[in-house]
Amino acid sequence: MLNLPHAHGPPTASGRLRAVPEDFQVREEIDFTLDGAGEHVWLWVRKRGANTDWVARRLARRAGVAPVAVSYAGLKDRHAVAEQWFSVHLPGRAEPDWTADPDPDFIVLKTVRHSRKLRRGAARGNAFRIVARELDGDPAALTERFQHLVEVGVPNYFGEQRFGREGGNRERAEALLSGRERVRDRHQRGLYLSAARAELFNALLARRVKAGTWNVALPGEALMLAGSHSHFTVEEVDETLRQRVAAFDLHPTGPLWGAGELHSRGPVRELEEEVAATLLVFRDGLAAAGLTQERRALRLTVWDATLEFPEPGVAVVAFTLPAGAYATVVLREWIEALEG
Repeated sequence: MLNLPHAHGPPTASGRLRAVPEDFQVREEIDFTLDGAGEHVWLWVRKRGANTDWVARRLARRAGVAPVAVSYAGLKDRHAVAEQWFSVHLPGRAEPDWTADPDPDFIVLKTVRHSRKLRRGAARGNAFRIVARELDGDPAALTERFQHLVEVGVPNYFGEQRFGREGGNRERAEALLSGRERVRDRHQRGLYLSAARAELFNALLARRVKAGTWNVALPGEALMLAGSHSHFTVEEVDETLRQRVAAFDLHPTGPLWGAGELHSRGPVRELEEEVAATLLVFRDGLAAAGLTQERRALRLTVWDATLEFPEPGVAVVAFTLPAGAYATVVLREWIEALEG
């Protein structure tokens, strides 16, 4: 797992995750209704041990369309069983038999027509069900720690999935942004730019975790409204703002780097600029690549959380996270993960 500081102290227990893909299940959630007609066919797909983009390309081949005609809201864990939506643009065309040429790694569970394509980031969130095995901690202590995480939240780090296998996307991002390598594939280029942004964000968040300020508002903070991407900057923090942050109505944010002026001010901006200066290739390269400054919440809240111990040494946790958040960053605050 990423070598980043813990907000609640290092875990005192360990457990094995992903012993089999079924131990890590994720189900995408959307909060709008499909209208049942239109040029786009939405597919509810269950995949096992498969990459989201790879499934999209297989669906494109099955439909006889270019890969660009297939869309999805977000990438899901490869080493998992995941259910998510894909959309295929088929204007004036009949659907293929989605069950023909079955693939062992995914299955189309249902289809619905809709007037619009599925856009990246369109999901409300993701519901997780995760089994931890070979637990060596006391169930009462594990329950208490898990409840604490639910009550106060965890640092909203980008998970290791963002950086590719063995963190390889970081290296490719540095090669791309330093001009040592050209990347023609649009999808791959996007992955590398996203990894660079995530590296900068995680570095800033790590500094604020160490300082104990990841979950409080500071003067000059860009605060984000819960459940949205809307944010506003405050010069000073009064009692009303402190209470709204404590109530999870507002979250402090960090930069997703790009061109333009930082949205923060004062000491917060100074810290963000100081951290970014330690990763100059990423800072300057992202701005040159045409991305613009955005913000991401520093704090992640956990919804609908449950924890059960069905047998000795085994725990089942379930929770829902907003889109773009990583279950692994919740788990790393709870236990030390033994993978596989």
